[in-house]
Amino acid sequence: MTSSPGATAGQVGPVAVIVPTYNERDNIEIIASRVRSAVPDAHVLVVDDNSPDGTGEIADKLASEDSHIHVLHRPGKAGLGAAYIAGFRWALEHGYGAMAEMDADGSHQPEELPRLLAALDSADLVLGSRYVPGGAVLNWARSRELLSRAGNGYARLMLGFRLRDATGGYRVFRAATLRRIGLDEVSSQGYCFQIDLARRTILAGLTVTEVPITFVERERGTSKMSRTIVAEAFWRVALWGAGRLRPGRPGGPAGGGS
Repeated sequence: MTSSPGATAGQVGPVAVIVPTYNERDNIEIIASRVRSAVPDAHVLVVDDNSPDGTGEIADKLASEDSHIHVLHRPGKAGLGAAYIAGFRWALEHGYGAMAEMDADGSHQPEELPRLLAALDSADLVLGSRYVPGGAVLNWARSRELLSRAGNGYARLMLGFRLRDATGGYRVFRAATLRRIGLDEVSSQGYCFQIDLARRTILAGLTVTEVPITFVERERGTSKMSRTIVAEAFWRVALWGAGRLRPGRPGGPAGGGS
């Protein structure tokens, strides 16, 4: 049975921190503990894609010991975007007013979450940004950072917005934002899932704010990045960009960002 949500972000209501997992048994207990310490009243939702390493069972044990931790089990690995959308729908159904995205691997620092939640007072979507003044990336290979920066530059060029870090996965939405941007129409995954939701928020006329964060490369486990994820982002952004420039199509050059 789900306990009543308690943490609030300004006036938007209780907060759910959504943490997708696939083979994160070495990280999930640590990240859940850090979230609970950083924002004690927030609820953590672990969305596990039937991890063969037993991550889901560990999450169930944590939930049995802490009423602020919940687990959503899915039948198999179906992509990051699908996991987040499942988590968003669960949180909307359970009355949360704000939903945070956070990786399970420790690359997103839970101790920075209070700043993201505070920024939601004057925004509809808050992006934790590595590439605005004050943001940083630690322990990443130079090639990986260059790929990330190039992906963001490509998105700005093709989509006409000013966001510095549209690919990042540390962010907070108002529930009203998610209801407005058409989650049922989202089919993108990986990097382009994050770009897609930021793009949809801007096209809906809503406010996107970027807050600097420090991104730290994972210490345990294996990254889920792949060539397929990069290729999907490239062609989907190209299609969105072409649609933006087509006569009679909504969504001219978009703003947003800090």
